[in-house]
Amino acid sequence: FYLNRQTTMCSKIGVVTGQDLKDLLADARDRGYAIPAVNCTSSCTVNAVLEAAQKSKSPVMIQVSNGGGTYYLGKGIKDPKGSGAGSIALAYHVRSVASYYGIPVVLHSDHCAKKLLPWFDDMLEADEEYFRKFGEPLFSSHMLDLSEENDEENIMICKKYFKKMSKMNLWLEMEIGITGGEEDGVNNEDVDPEKLYTTPEQVWAVHTALSPISDMFSIAAAFGNVHGVYKPGNVVLSPEKLGKHQAYAKKMLDCDEDKPLFLVMHGGSGSTSSEIATAVSNGVVKMNIDTDTQWAFWDGVRNFESANREYLQGQIGNPKGKDKPNKKFYDPRVWMRKGQESMAKRVMDSCEKLSSKGTFEPVMGQGKVQIAEEGKKEFPVFGVL
Repeated sequence: FYLNRQTTMCSKIGVVTGQDLKDLLADARDRGYAIPAVNCTSSCTVNAVLEAAQKSKSPVMIQVSNGGGTYYLGKGIKDPKGSGAGSIALAYHVRSVASYYGIPVVLHSDHCAKKLLPWFDDMLEADEEYFRKFGEPLFSSHMLDLSEENDEENIMICKKYFKKMSKMNLWLEMEIGITGGEEDGVNNEDVDPEKLYTTPEQVWAVHTALSPISDMFSIAAAFGNVHGVYKPGNVVLSPEKLGKHQAYAKKMLDCDEDKPLFLVMHGGSGSTSSEIATAVSNGVVKMNIDTDTQWAFWDGVRNFESANREYLQGQIGNPKGKDKPNKKFYDPRVWMRKGQESMAKRVMDSCEKLSSKGTFEPVMGQGKVQIAEEGKKEFPVFGVL
């Protein structure tokens, strides 16, 4: 994994795991950019995000939630393991196409509350099976969001899972403090406002507990974040607090590194450019985006329908003639593509705000399905820049 000061130049394209992932995130932290992490629910949305990253010359994170996994499998299937099966299916889709876009891709699972741990277990089981066959996990990383629990239980459960994950070189993202709003069935709309701001001591407690296991972890420290969009003034973000976490950790570690922690930002939708820039300058290496990209996809479809409404009222018959066919308008590939294009544009906007734009020169023409033959623990998706 080779880096230079002009671009994040790495020999690995497609899904990155283990040391490659660690190096990528360290480069983001050290050079002051963050990677957009976009929730995806379908192959269509996955491809939109990959296209945006390729055009932006940026690494990207594809992440799936519990609800996203259920949707990917099919809402008509009612099975307790459905969310895991759908999330794993999405992961295999990403591994099949990611390297064709010529960029590094982080394959991640989003918020997992305590009640959703069976979903987490199903994904880890898939990681273990993949690791036995190919020498790396299926996913790059997973997130545990046990912020609804008290800090002691939160950290205890994270330690338990991290010990298991570290054997496969999986990255763990955990949350300490609470992100407000509602997402994927976890509702924190009425939470005590004080809990929306994590203290340096809480962050240090996480570091103290997890660092003896592995250094492959990041912390989602709350600084007033809220899922979804909101009216200006209704939410007070304080990204400067992240700098205090870094300073406290530096003091406790007695190290030269000004930003020894890997931090992540949740609730990125609706945040201002200034708030994002401050968060990134304080060591945020990943920012979640969901609500804004959901709207962007719909907005692309909405605009297409509005402009072509008279061609979308029946299979035959439009302003050009009562016998004229409308297939070129109602074909899902046409209007879904408009949604993709609009969503990709929104992701590209995030790449620019996060300063990840232009950090990686895509390696095109070397794409291959990123699933090795069993027993050959290698993946032919390497390109040299």
